[in-house]
Amino acid sequence: MILSNDPRTRLRRLGVATAAAGLLAALLTAHPATAVPDPGDSPPAGKEVSRSTQAEVRKALESGEIPGQDEIVHSANVEHLTNIPKDVLPGTNSDLAFQGRYAFAGNYDGFRIFDISNPRAPRTVAQVLCPGAQNDISVSGDLLFLSTDSSRSDSSCSSTTQPVTEKSSWEGMKVFDISDKRNPRYVAAVETACGSHTHTLVPERRNVYVYVSSYSPNAAYPDCQPPHDGISVIKVPRRAPEKAAVVGFPVLFPGEGPDGGGNPGGPTNPGVSKTTGCHDITVLPSKDLAAGACMGDGILLSIKDPERPKVIDQVQDNVNFAFWHSATFNQKANKVVFTDELGGGGAATCNAEIGPNRGADGIYDIVGKGDKRKLVFRSYYKIPRHQADTENCVAHNGSLIPVRGRDIMVQGWYQGGVSVWDFTDSARPKEIAYFERGPISTERLTGGGSWSAYYYNGYIYSNDMVKGFDVLKLNDRRTDPARWVKLRELNVQTQPDYRGFDDD
Repeated sequence: MILSNDPRTRLRRLGVATAAAGLLAALLTAHPATAVPDPGDSPPAGKEVSRSTQAEVRKALESGEIPGQDEIVHSANVEHLTNIPKDVLPGTNSDLAFQGRYAFAGNYDGFRIFDISNPRAPRTVAQVLCPGAQNDISVSGDLLFLSTDSSRSDSSCSSTTQPVTEKSSWEGMKVFDISDKRNPRYVAAVETACGSHTHTLVPERRNVYVYVSSYSPNAAYPDCQPPHDGISVIKVPRRAPEKAAVVGFPVLFPGEGPDGGGNPGGPTNPGVSKTTGCHDITVLPSKDLAAGACMGDGILLSIKDPERPKVIDQVQDNVNFAFWHSATFNQKANKVVFTDELGGGGAATCNAEIGPNRGADGIYDIVGKGDKRKLVFRSYYKIPRHQADTENCVAHNGSLIPVRGRDIMVQGWYQGGVSVWDFTDSARPKEIAYFERGPISTERLTGGGSWSAYYYNGYIYSNDMVKGFDVLKLNDRRTDPARWVKLRELNVQTQPDYRGFDDD
């Protein structure tokens, strides 16, 4: 249950379960690193806020309207099991993937592998130092995939930052062999146009297709030329990953002019990103569907031919959406939740000034059949707790919680924390649980918070950009049935088919 009936409340402390701000100790077994962390890939440092803003934050802290600095608060149905702080890898923590008893945590300086067979005491199995923002991560069988979206001197894990205007610079996809979890082995690199900000796997028995999302071309960038109106498709043979190669660049936004047919952005649509590629794509292989969050556009695709995805429908929201960031299907594939990363993840947007409809989730029903299907907007969802103006907060990465007959997901909101919410009624979404920390700073707008919050085999795992790896347990009759669903592997951008939990 949520501890306040006011949907826009800022009062969290009344009856809220709290935890000490100190981090729980954990036994770590880190492997020695061979490369050097690269400060060139680190996000920009926090920026000062006005004295009046600092005073407002202090007042909110003193009155209990927001949690104390670094204080942990959560709804009564959430238990914070543990936190594992950063260790060898000092960079910003990013996305998560899962396989068996392992969790794989991306970091701007590489990735970390946890043994989560005991969720209350995850154990570090390996840490691989391989700088290259943002190291979006996924796994399939014995292969691990890592996105590099920063201009590097070469494709090695010892590379350094290099100007994107240099023709010799490299960015794209890296592939590791993880058959030995304690000793991941780097086996392939594939350069892609404009790098790889995120990627999505479409696994087959013999091959893994990788959809590479990247954006923001420039005529001055030799390997990132406009128009950049599609995605790179990489084919990776499972038995010979060293032969991985780009097999196509399907154009998703055909049109005349240098930027194709996507959203033109400003000044035509002020405050909206011009579409010059995609940020993230989520596939639902069991339904041959994909949903793309592509800067100024949301799209629905058919992936019957995985090498040639085809756009079924294209939508825009030029009033409230600034940057279409990610997408999540419900299991029946008749809804998509798109996120708007207003401010790029570095701004304070969870406040009264921004309001409930910007920097939020947009819920779309899928109506019609086959290639005639359409995305129809129903409502917005945003966390019902205002944050301090020193906290970056906006809709970010989340996953379904598989409960038959209901649409429930968990989601990271940076310093807005972790939110569990129900969108079974597309027009009336509501939060049913949350977890968060108080502001990192009361004087500077400082980046941090939950990058990704995903449900996997009975627990919620969150990768906090600054604080580390959190494990939560959700105790709620509405979500308890999900504990019976056990997956062998989870890459959230490759949504599984929760067999037996679909009413159809």
